[in-house]
Amino acid sequence: MRKTSPLFAAIDLGSNSFHMLVVRALYGQVQILAKVKRKVRLAAGLDDDYQLSTDAMERGWECLSLFAERLEGIPTEQVRVVATATLRFAKNAEQFLEKGQQILGRPIEVISGEEEAALIYQGVAHTAGQSGRRLVVDIGGASTELIIGTDFTPEQLKSLEMGCVTFQQRYFKGGNLGQAQFDQAIDAAKARLAPLKDDYLKRGWSHCVGASGSVQAVQEVQLARGEDESVTLARLRQTLNATIACGSLDKLVMPGLGEERKPVFAAGLAILIAIFESLDVKDMQASGGALREGVLYGLLPQAEKDVRSRTLAAIVSRFSVDDEQGQRVAQLVGLLGQAQLNDKTLSLTMAAARLHELGLAIGFKQACGHGDYLIRHLDLPGFCDSDKAVIADLVNHQQGALTATQPNLPALMILRLAILLCGHRGALPDGISLGVNGHKFSLELPSQWLAAKKLLATQLEEEASNYQTIGWDLQFL
Repeated sequence: MRKTSPLFAAIDLGSNSFHMLVVRALYGQVQILAKVKRKVRLAAGLDDDYQLSTDAMERGWECLSLFAERLEGIPTEQVRVVATATLRFAKNAEQFLEKGQQILGRPIEVISGEEEAALIYQGVAHTAGQSGRRLVVDIGGASTELIIGTDFTPEQLKSLEMGCVTFQQRYFKGGNLGQAQFDQAIDAAKARLAPLKDDYLKRGWSHCVGASGSVQAVQEVQLARGEDESVTLARLRQTLNATIACGSLDKLVMPGLGEERKPVFAAGLAILIAIFESLDVKDMQASGGALREGVLYGLLPQAEKDVRSRTLAAIVSRFSVDDEQGQRVAQLVGLLGQAQLNDKTLSLTMAAARLHELGLAIGFKQACGHGDYLIRHLDLPGFCDSDKAVIADLVNHQQGALTATQPNLPALMILRLAILLCGHRGALPDGISLGVNGHKFSLELPSQWLAAKKLLATQLEEEASNYQTIGWDLQFL
């Protein structure tokens, strides 16, 4: 009987870049083994008659020969190769596909714009931390997908014929980066968005996610300016002014902007501004997942769809963390923090509770620091880098001295109290509650229960002393 391979691969033949993702299914999660990306710019070889040039096809075939080498040993049924807009539009696409399939030894599917949008949405849903109703935007080389959905269910799917490669060729000819060029590109993008504008605004969403290289590129420019990860219209306008100031593509130099992204940066920026203005987007976060992740998760056996829960369960299993204890602490954090912390902070603090003993997998000595390091450096689908930083910081400071400048201080105090109260690793009595008034914590405990736990009482008094050093009070009722 043939042993089932744990290896899976997804290949995305985009209009700007070709991507390959190879993973191993592990502990109900995926362990990334390889990510290969090549800027093929297939759409740059598409002429006005929708004929794909020989040079563009040669670039694509050369890239596929690299991918083929990495696919050796992965069962055919555990590999999926999809092609998007350029190969949808090209009249001579069959010529490219025939040779491409020979090189890969695998079929290539040319997917519709709607299917591409659906797969992009699934890639975001399986990797993004936010739940609820979202707008997902993906600016590709020759098409842009806009999807509204809730959790794992897409509700409205649109694929528009505009992309950062095709718009760069059409509106920024000769590499000119003037105001006139941007105005033309933005107006053209708005014209394509106009038919869906009213419907999308009526449907609405709670948050917006960008799943493309264009969004990631503007985010990296912002970070280089000392700003945070949130993309806003004001920041896009600031980036636009800096781009126009460069004057031309050959003079485009900007901190945070990589060389590979420069040739299509202006067009992607123009399309993004048009989306923000047309759909009244207030804020956008970049996603770690997109089309290839959607393709990949479609290949994997059905798994629990709560991405964060699946991630935490995988880490707990992989590092043999005592999950019963982690769940016990997390439950108490939820009880103590439900009226004190906002939903996002409470969720991250409960995640820190699940992982507070992670560092013991390396060793007891400096376990908190070990846990901090692991959380910051592990792949944690569903948690963005800023989320990971919060969780790592909470784990790292779960014991020891406190400082008044400590980030997320109330959350940290609640986590520390929950860890102390659960230290005996047994069931907790009813009647535990926490009140917060300014810088005063009032912890209510069953008196007889605490009287029987001399060590815990001593530890709580020591914690109260820690509170006092930073101007807080911890009282016991």
